Amino acid sequence: PVSFSKDSASEFYKMAKEVMVTVNTLDSTKKWIANFWDCNGFKLHVEGHAMFATKAMTPGGHWMEIVGTVSRNNHADFYKTAAAYTGASIGIYDAFICCWFTKYKFDVVRPETYINKYIDQDWMPYLQTPPFPEYNSAHSTISAAAATVLGTMFKNTAFRDSSEREWGWPDRSFKTSDEAAVEVSFSRFYGGIHYRQSVQIAYIQGKQIGNLVMAKLTGKEPDKLK
Repeated sequence: PVSFSKDSASEFYKMAKEVMVTVNTLDSTKKWIANFWDCNGFKLHVEGHAMFATKAMTPGGHWMEIVGTVSRNNHADFYKTAAAYTGASIGIYDAFICCWFTKYKFDVVRPETYINKYIDQDWMPYLQTPPFPEYNSAHSTISAAAATVLGTMFKNTAFRDSSEREWGWPDRSFKTSDEAAVEVSFSRFYGGIHYRQSVQIAYIQGKQIGNLVMAKLTGKEPDKLK
């Protein structure tokens, strides 16, 4: 990751400033994207003296539903569907392990903490900041891993994502699973909880994990999977 610095001319400061400006100028589409992929399984709310939590779909759960949708769209039989769930599950599992190792190896400060201390003490992100290190983005990593597995197993991964209807967010449609993974990555940047660099690197890392998983499951080299 970029080296920490309080200097306003530093790359780290500029990276944080970019997050602040992006959140402050979000349009309705970017807000929709941030909310759609929020997947905060335990969001804390504080209203006056009351504190309570709401629960929603987790990032892993969201992708498991996408696996089911893509399998149905492709008229996959029982065995192909089971293989898709298995591959995506292993990819997500390994991606979380890899990401959390990275988070606690580098222990990078979140945008909200940095911005409040060195730029604007009253600034708030659009999404709620998770209580663990920033670098890199877990949601981006697991999404790219799952999308890569789906892209390897199915020629057609176009889908309409209705996963978030229960939480009030309209469906979103994607031409490929990879297109969805890219959107997931930027959703964390739009939400103000990750720096741009962190979501981009996490996306690359996730694709590498997805390719490795499929290579292990199929016995093929990563560049010969498709």
